Amino acid sequence: MQAKAKYRKDYRTPDFTITDIFLDFQLNADDTLVTAKSKVKRLNPQATELRLDGHGMELVSVKLNGHDIEHYKKDKESLTLDIPQNLTDFELKIQTCLNPAKNTSLQGLYQSGEALCTQCEAEGFRQITYFIDRPDVLARYTTKITADKKAYPYLLSNGNCIAKGNLADDKHWVEWQDPFPKPSYLFALVAGDFDVLEDHFITRSGRDVKLELFVDKGNLDRADFAMASLKKAMKWDEERFGLEYDLDIYMIVAVDFFNMGAMENKGLNIFNSKYVLANSQTATDDDYLGVESVIGHEYFHNWTGNRVTCRDWFQLSLKEGLTVFRDQEFSSDTGSRAVNRINNVKLLRAMQFPEDASPMSHPIRPEKVIEMNNFYTMTVYEKGAEVIRMMHTLLGEEGFQAGMRQYIAENDGKAATCDDFVRAMETASGVDLTQFRLWYSQSGTPQLTVTDDYDADKQCYRLHVHQFTLETADQKEKTALHIPLKVTLYTEQGKPVMLPNTDTPLSEILNVTKAEQTFEFHHVPSKPIPALLCDFSAPVKLTYEYEVSQLVTLMKFAENDFIRWDAAQMLYNKVLRCNLKRYGKNEGFVFPDALLNALNWCLENAKGHESIIALLLTLPTAVEFAEGVDQIDPTAIVEIRDYMQHRIADALKDNLVKVYRELKADHYEFNQQAIADRALRNACLQYLALLPMGESLVTRHYFEADNMTDTLAALKAATQGKCEAAEVLLTDFEEKWAHDGLVMDKWFTLQATRPDAAALTRVKNLMHHRSFSMTNPNRVRSLVGAFSTHNLAQFHQKDGSGYAFLEEVLEQLNASNPQVASRLIEPLIRYARYDEERQALMKAQLEKLKKVDNLSNDLYEKIEKALH
Repeated sequence: MQAKAKYRKDYRTPDFTITDIFLDFQLNADDTLVTAKSKVKRLNPQATELRLDGHGMELVSVKLNGHDIEHYKKDKESLTLDIPQNLTDFELKIQTCLNPAKNTSLQGLYQSGEALCTQCEAEGFRQITYFIDRPDVLARYTTKITADKKAYPYLLSNGNCIAKGNLADDKHWVEWQDPFPKPSYLFALVAGDFDVLEDHFITRSGRDVKLELFVDKGNLDRADFAMASLKKAMKWDEERFGLEYDLDIYMIVAVDFFNMGAMENKGLNIFNSKYVLANSQTATDDDYLGVESVIGHEYFHNWTGNRVTCRDWFQLSLKEGLTVFRDQEFSSDTGSRAVNRINNVKLLRAMQFPEDASPMSHPIRPEKVIEMNNFYTMTVYEKGAEVIRMMHTLLGEEGFQAGMRQYIAENDGKAATCDDFVRAMETASGVDLTQFRLWYSQSGTPQLTVTDDYDADKQCYRLHVHQFTLETADQKEKTALHIPLKVTLYTEQGKPVMLPNTDTPLSEILNVTKAEQTFEFHHVPSKPIPALLCDFSAPVKLTYEYEVSQLVTLMKFAENDFIRWDAAQMLYNKVLRCNLKRYGKNEGFVFPDALLNALNWCLENAKGHESIIALLLTLPTAVEFAEGVDQIDPTAIVEIRDYMQHRIADALKDNLVKVYRELKADHYEFNQQAIADRALRNACLQYLALLPMGESLVTRHYFEADNMTDTLAALKAATQGKCEAAEVLLTDFEEKWAHDGLVMDKWFTLQATRPDAAALTRVKNLMHHRSFSMTNPNRVRSLVGAFSTHNLAQFHQKDGSGYAFLEEVLEQLNASNPQVASRLIEPLIRYARYDEERQALMKAQLEKLKKVDNLSNDLYEKIEKALH
């Protein structure tokens, strides 16, 4: 029987709470005994039943104030006890038995390699012991861990270590105490044998914090960058937000088996090793930047998530949207702000916009949930961060920081709501955010249609803005939102229009608050070119009928790098749409000379702008292109994109070769300029691989590479360019790295996204590769996920073979790891924008999945929404 939906409107404070808990773990991979002593406090004088969440474990005993409880109600999801009304405070002692080695869900306590570790967010703690497992129950945790000293020399948990000792039979024990009340989802335990990197950080108040980073044996040479990133994040949070770390020790543990990226457990962060391990031989520049971002993200949760947590799971974006904004600002302050902003927008458009238009559409604060794991979404995280960013835009840095200080002061040690955050921002800044609150409750991507007119006699330029949000699966009625629209005006020659009698560009943030609005700009000497949505000031789709010449001007001369890049995206999409019409008429493809000339100009003027030119020169992926059309024809999109690549390569050949040669480095360095140079050089390589010279160039690039960034660039150029050398290079890489799962993930993804008809057969065969494992989420995502999400034409073959393959994988994962299955199903449930034949084939696989015995709530919720 499937779980019932829960609604935000039905929230009630708990009848009982737990103020303190002592956990005793007698650890063993096959048989772990957990004793939980909880101090329980009655909150509702009328309540007589105490319902504790719990499943997937054996109940050994239950005691109330030291006496056995023999009569209780127990089902698959809970344990319910009758509590005499005269008891206001009492102690519960519950013993449970777990089998971590057989726990393939990777929630609760499970085995990762030879280590044992936990994952409790959102509802994993209930797989360890029976508990009031909800985020508004905040308790102080003391944890004692006993285990074999040889198998598990390190025994870690939250807080500070307060005692340790040795026992007979080569066992030892460690006791940890976390002085700060926290919800059960932030509990963590790790036991194993690791290499350890130690360091320390002196806080601004002079406290010496011990830092420890635990990695699998042999990986210590890949831990330095993560440690440096942690120290950088700690310093940044003090300087930008005034927030200081509060425990004596901060620990990070990297594990290979993990459903998510990382987890912010208080004082003991557990990380997917993908976001910890990095050196120049195994990690690309993007990997390095990903490590820095995620390390920062989890550390920043100490205050925005841990010290102030969320009242209920509907408020998840309170901590995640805010903390994503903080990690984005961290990356922007310490790296390239323009590149980070563009990459954030690319992710939002490619992943969140489609989610907004899918059966799983929901506001950043959902109203209804069946399986909470399904709401760790791009909407909650990435769109949630955009909503925080809009508040920052409206309030300014000073006003926003005042709001942050008020929010922390009012809610430290509490479980808060999104309304609490917005109210603090309003109170501290004096800005009315009443209408802005609708961003929290309204789903869908707003669409702005902008038109303009110019009165030469009055030197008055007008922008007419119309906002509209399409109905979504969860909401029919939509309301006008408060949208900050950042605008800068340029002359036809690409110079900023200046404010009268100043040298200040005419740049404004327009407050779009109605369905129809007109904004006037005075003292504008000639009709300008508007740069709309500078820095992507709001998560909206914008339509303005630019001429090609206007977009070329913005691409070449706009002072805002996002606008330069976005102008190129609009030009590429114009070419796509034009050729889609020609494809339907069996006419030859075309590519405007004006765009080719502009790209050539950008290459010639790349000095000092390498990172932006690399992004500007890179075509949208087929999946990104698909998001810009009403009905997706995978074959046509891939063919047109392939034509566009070849056309650019042919037309820009001389400058591509010139820039490629000029940017060759003598040795690998990791700094902003070196990263930018590699990005542009490798962008050139992707095009040059398509030319007759490509075969030898790609091969030489691969064998001369002294770092993973260049190695992988050569492999990508060879596979995507269909070079004959691809097989030789892929085999060489495989032989060198088959022992290293994280590095092989890159290889699996390259194989899964190869644009040839053998792709599906190749993926099926690789599922039996020595380096692949269906129990490891990273492997599954890198192969199956990459194929179904990023190989547009091959996954969507008209015979439906890709859909049938994914359904078989999902059936298997439904039984072993429903969370991973739920994330992989997305391409199937987004069938609405494909032709009728493909829609029917996708629906058929969803119907088949729906009939699977013991279908998980994770899959059930998505299938049910997709089919209705």
